[in-house]
Amino acid sequence: MPLLPLDDSSGPLPGPVAIAPVSPVGPAVGSPSPFAAPPGSRLLQRAAVLLPVALIGVWAVVDWPGVRDGATRLFAADPRWLLLGVLFTCLGWVVAACVRQGAVPDRLPPGLLLASQVAAGAANHVLPAGVGAHAVTLRFLRRQGVPLARGTASIALYSLVRPLAKIPVLVVLVLTVPGALEFGELVPDGDSLFLVTGGLLLALTTALLLVTTVRSLRGPVLAFLRTALCDARAVHTRPCRVLALWGGAALAPVLQGCVIASVGTALGLPLPWAQVLLAFLVAGTAAGAVPAPGGIGPVDAALVFAMTALGAPLGLATTTVIGYRVLTVWLPLVPGVLVLSALVQREAL
Repeated sequence: MPLLPLDDSSGPLPGPVAIAPVSPVGPAVGSPSPFAAPPGSRLLQRAAVLLPVALIGVWAVVDWPGVRDGATRLFAADPRWLLLGVLFTCLGWVVAACVRQGAVPDRLPPGLLLASQVAAGAANHVLPAGVGAHAVTLRFLRRQGVPLARGTASIALYSLVRPLAKIPVLVVLVLTVPGALEFGELVPDGDSLFLVTGGLLLALTTALLLVTTVRSLRGPVLAFLRTALCDARAVHTRPCRVLALWGGAALAPVLQGCVIASVGTALGLPLPWAQVLLAFLVAGTAAGAVPAPGGIGPVDAALVFAMTALGAPLGLATTTVIGYRVLTVWLPLVPGVLVLSALVQREAL
């Protein structure tokens, strides 16, 4: 009875296999390591780290009068209220992280998620219509193993919930705050509403025609819609996700309004906080459709007009908006860019 399978094998046994000696020292000197990153990727990584810092310098040179005037006026304001405004600004990062977590079914690391929103805030002030913040967030989600379709669907859900959650807050303020009817001039007239409605209908019709006629687009679009609907249903079956998504989306504009109210109180603005919050929400709703970086420009003009309509002096309202931009744009820009560079260097983005 054979004891080994080789006992009944026919033919001679194979000879010994020659094994090349392996040097314990490692690869030869001068030979590239198989695990080393290519030089091109290193160069791109360094450029991604240094580019945001260079953008700060360029932006400071372009907008130097606004930065100088805002900083000069803030130095004469009450520092206690300004510190409170800084606190509200930092809380805005936390709320943004909560909304981002509520928009995706996957569990994300809280520390890195908060850091990504700090970095996204800096990127949001460079590109218009929130493109910078969405790009940073999508890159972060991909690094966390979230599929591209699910990450894109979470950004779409986030963009849809933000304006919808602001409506009940705006309605409550309009019904309770005196002077709410003074904003009639901020409401678009009939011609503007016609142009906006026509543009939306044209964009929707064009998208439908492209999807129905171009076969290569039909599959990805249908797959995206299927993923978005499934993820939205999964998110809304979990109470913690619903609270983070909708509660955070409703709280975010309130915190931003509290920042400008804190600056106004520090400068002596003769308006109560409720009216300042209403002015901020109305101005953001009326001028937020203009794709300016971080909303800078049209929102500022509408905000000055709204506070002036409520009885604030024009010069003081303008100073309040400048101080608000210093606290929400320029002050967080430096730590935001540093966090963005650190996340890129750590390969978390």
